[in-house]
Amino acid sequence: MKKLITILTFLLISNSIWASFIYVPMSNDNQKNHLKAYGIVYFGLEAGLKSKWLLNYDGGAFLIENNKIIENECKIRGVSYQVISDAKAQIILQEISAPSSNQDAVTLEKAPKIAVYSPKDKMPWDDAVTMVLTYAEIPFDVIYDKDVLEDKLLIYEWLHLHHEDFTGQYGRFYGSFRTAPWYIEGKQRAEKLATELGYSKVSQEKLSVAKKIRDYVVGGGFMFAMCSATDSFDIALSAEGVDIAEAMFDGDASEPNYQSKINFNKTFAFKNFDLIRNPTTYEFSTIDMTRKRKIPKTSDYFSLVEFSAKWDPVPTMLTQNHTVLVKGFMGQTTSFDRNTVKSNVLVLGENKVNREARYIHGTKGKGMFTFYGGHDPEDYTHRVGDPKTELDLHPTSPGYRLILNNVLFPAAKKKKQKT
Repeated sequence: MKKLITILTFLLISNSIWASFIYVPMSNDNQKNHLKAYGIVYFGLEAGLKSKWLLNYDGGAFLIENNKIIENECKIRGVSYQVISDAKAQIILQEISAPSSNQDAVTLEKAPKIAVYSPKDKMPWDDAVTMVLTYAEIPFDVIYDKDVLEDKLLIYEWLHLHHEDFTGQYGRFYGSFRTAPWYIEGKQRAEKLATELGYSKVSQEKLSVAKKIRDYVVGGGFMFAMCSATDSFDIALSAEGVDIAEAMFDGDASEPNYQSKINFNKTFAFKNFDLIRNPTTYEFSTIDMTRKRKIPKTSDYFSLVEFSAKWDPVPTMLTQNHTVLVKGFMGQTTSFDRNTVKSNVLVLGENKVNREARYIHGTKGKGMFTFYGGHDPEDYTHRVGDPKTELDLHPTSPGYRLILNNVLFPAAKKKKQKT
């Protein structure tokens, strides 16, 4: 009997020694490529390996079931990692589970199927999300209006909206670029597509697309948008049935007193905003803070809000980073006036001095959405024709990490929230 107990004890100890995990640190000191680390986790989920996201622990570290394939991928992609024993993993999880710690371990179950809503003619460097997904080696499909209107969104768990103008005003580039060949050709393509899809105006076609995307979110989808896709999406929904476009955009004048006909009950995130009537102004509404900002580039930062990891896992996942201060960056829609953000929408990142929200999140029906102001986290004033951002030069970018938090959080096992 004593011999049997000895053998069983040996086997238990052996299993504890040999059962192991890949530990992917995400702090500033311990990870040399934060962006590709997300791709490693996604790769593991696709391979059916169990993973945990360690919220507020070592910069939001990951624990992946050990497999030689993952080790090899970490080496190939330049991601910092350690192989740790099951016993070591259990010590970490026990530390995280302590009631006194603002930490939690969230199980990641399945790699979400990703769609990027983008015109087929756009270059990859026109969009930060497309660039970072490619850099992190996370697969995605590019879809556009025809696909959305044919309900192809239903096969995806996560959708990103490229820097689109859902109001049919061609990004309001008219004032500065109306004679530029790319503007003229883009307008012609949009009009041709709208006609092919059975619409007399681009604004009407874009509204139908916005409503399909709205229904996708209400039905349980996850939507992420940056720059002008944030406010123009809400503006299009709020102006359903109201002509807010001037003649140079849709061939006829806008409706008189259209501001009084805007319905804020139809929007996702914004309220009480005024539309900009002058068609030569490069701005949609008073939601955006770009023209109201008086912040020098050297001090343009926004801070991430801290949430309770155990009670509010979703906003905690979305704010995982190796720093609480993130460099600001401009865009057509740079940030959101706090006075126009609905009270039921969470502000995840803000510049308190300027009373602006940079990064917000909310629920709509069974789904969720995140709006992130600005164009490119590593190109402060990205302009038309500017060169591509080389992410090899920014592998630890905190601003790009926020995008990848959104890509990964739909993989999390659902947990009842208090917020």
